[in-house]
Amino acid sequence: MNAPGARRPRYILRASFGRAPVVSRIKEGRVAIETQWVLDDAHLARLCAEWRQLPFVALDTEFMRVDTFYPIAGLVQIGDGRCAYLIDPLTVKDWQPFAALLQDTAVVKVLHACGEDLEVLSRLTGQLPAPLFDTQLAGGYLNLGFSMGYSRLVHAVLGLDLPKDETRSDWLQRPLSEMQMRYAAEDVQHLAELYAALLPRLSEDKQRWVVEDGAELVANLQRETDPDEAYREVKQAWRLRPQQLAVLRVLTAWRERQARARNQPRNRILREASLWPLARTQPKDLVTLARIEDMHPRTVRQDGETLLELIRQAAALSAQEWPAALPEPLPLEAASVLKKLRAVGQRTAKELDIAPEIMLRKKILEALLKSGYPDGPYSLPESLRGWRRERMGQALLDVLEKSPS
Repeated sequence: MNAPGARRPRYILRASFGRAPVVSRIKEGRVAIETQWVLDDAHLARLCAEWRQLPFVALDTEFMRVDTFYPIAGLVQIGDGRCAYLIDPLTVKDWQPFAALLQDTAVVKVLHACGEDLEVLSRLTGQLPAPLFDTQLAGGYLNLGFSMGYSRLVHAVLGLDLPKDETRSDWLQRPLSEMQMRYAAEDVQHLAELYAALLPRLSEDKQRWVVEDGAELVANLQRETDPDEAYREVKQAWRLRPQQLAVLRVLTAWRERQARARNQPRNRILREASLWPLARTQPKDLVTLARIEDMHPRTVRQDGETLLELIRQAAALSAQEWPAALPEPLPLEAASVLKKLRAVGQRTAKELDIAPEIMLRKKILEALLKSGYPDGPYSLPESLRGWRRERMGQALLDVLEKSPS
């Protein structure tokens, strides 16, 4: 294993006849790691059958998401601790064997900070990994740090310094550069090494909690946002009257559906900052529409008439069709109660030697407080699940019961 700041191992691209090219890493005169390209369906199917006999595989993706709603897969990497496999999504067509691997519960899938990787895999294969072991979460459960980037965690655990020269390169170009291939191979190889180093340091409980949190990440992605409910997430939406919320609901639902249908970022369809003033002022002509805060001229040209018609129809809805007013944010005086609730998580984190930031998310505490503020009774939100609910649920309710109104 390289010491921090040590010279990086060199790579040799070796051509092979009748099969995919292989990249070998040479270290101290011997081959330490082999990297294979996977370019066709038959090769991938054979490897998937082999990987399903292993206890775990390390998994990473490289993708592009510059001007699209959905990520475009540029590379999928698998590491088994001995070899790094670079799967080319531009040539592989049949992902069913890989989808079966993702769903094989006998094989742990190891990723790091995998939110966007999960989106890539879902789009590519129609499946998501189970069980999922996220090394970023594992670092938090070992109190190595909260939300640690991959390079920092590799340095902390393996003593390696990783270059990040290729993080923003073009992963859809072919052929990939030697630096890109090296970067992709090293990432997934070290991910396998990370898993091997982290797993024995975790107690059985913490191993289970990491996998439980991984399952929650997958479940959150599967709970796709309902376009008709997207208006609830708009900043300052609670300040709008129900009639204005009806307009906001229609506009955000249209924006969400158009972003998916056109495969463009939401802000390319209609900018976030324009939603609230549109719902509040409800312009009736293109000139007024163009004056809306942060309204892009392209949006006015392409979709101006559509937006005006959506606003007209929503504004004409009867009061029975309006959404209910949204609850106001918690008042400033609730901050002291939130601080007491956070202290429950901090105490438990200290007892368990876990990074306190991963104990209780702010949204969970706010949902708990809103369930009965200011006089109660309070109820635990559905979002507080699993071991956190078991270990801290009653303690949180006890804090609220003892807090003065």
